[in-house]
Amino acid sequence: MPQYHVERSIKVSVPPQAAFDAIADYGTWTRWSPWLCAEPTASVTVSGNPASVGSIYSWSGDIVGAREIEHKNLQPPQRIEDEIRFLKPFRSIARMSFDITPQTDGCLVTWHMDGSMPWFLFWMTSMIKSFVGMDYDRGLSMLKEWLETGSIAAKTIVCGVKNTDAVHIIGIRNTATWQSLGESMNQAFSDAKEKMKAASLSVSGQMISAYHKFDTKNLIFDYTSGFLVSSETIQQLKGKLPDGLSTWSGPAGTALHVEQTGGYEHIGNGWSAAHQYARSKKLKMARTSTYEIYRNNPSDTDRVDLRTDIYLPVR
Repeated sequence: MPQYHVERSIKVSVPPQAAFDAIADYGTWTRWSPWLCAEPTASVTVSGNPASVGSIYSWSGDIVGAREIEHKNLQPPQRIEDEIRFLKPFRSIARMSFDITPQTDGCLVTWHMDGSMPWFLFWMTSMIKSFVGMDYDRGLSMLKEWLETGSIAAKTIVCGVKNTDAVHIIGIRNTATWQSLGESMNQAFSDAKEKMKAASLSVSGQMISAYHKFDTKNLIFDYTSGFLVSSETIQQLKGKLPDGLSTWSGPAGTALHVEQTGGYEHIGNGWSAAHQYARSKKLKMARTSTYEIYRNNPSDTDRVDLRTDIYLPVR
């Protein structure tokens, strides 16, 4: 059967024992696990001592499906070995582990998964690796923030399918990997603002990013980041768009709306929730780009109050 291995790491500014104690305690997982963002009301059960070999952490919901994780081996403060069992929507078993390595002023937490796919699903192996890797990145980011600050500035609300107006963007079109996306977008916004001001174009509209394509194998996004403008502005610029700027327009229609609040590094939680919800409800995706609108400005808004509206167009 096709085998796969996934691992992601993050530096955490706490002692190794503190990181080990938190991860080994299944009672903490509802705070930082990447798998419940789409359905925080899902049923969660922890059997036995939550930080002991044989303890099982399980969850079940209409959107997030059903899984359970069991502690198989605990070696404080450096290693945790688990088994994860996928129960719904499909059944499979994989090995999961954490390595905790001492470093200056903290430790490195590395999250692993080793599993296999049925032979007839070999074509899904690279996609599974990509999506598990992004889940791990999201989970480790939340774990880091929780360990270092005692809280996580992130909340995901699935608002449902709504009617949407047409949207029009002037900005910078670029590509970036999943890991470099945030930095790349920051530069795109800065460049778009500079070029638009130089061309006497208004930048008073809300910031927005549209995602045109996603290479699941290499985790590369094709996106445009810039500012909302009117349809009249788009028409006036036809054939005379300043060098370096791009436009994109999304039609009016219906879209699944997810509201993500808190730090931008957690926006992936909202997108994961949107796609999980769409799959569970069997929504059909429209053939247009997805997009996110940043409803307030990070320069004058507390990080915990940042609000991003995510739209997944459907038909």
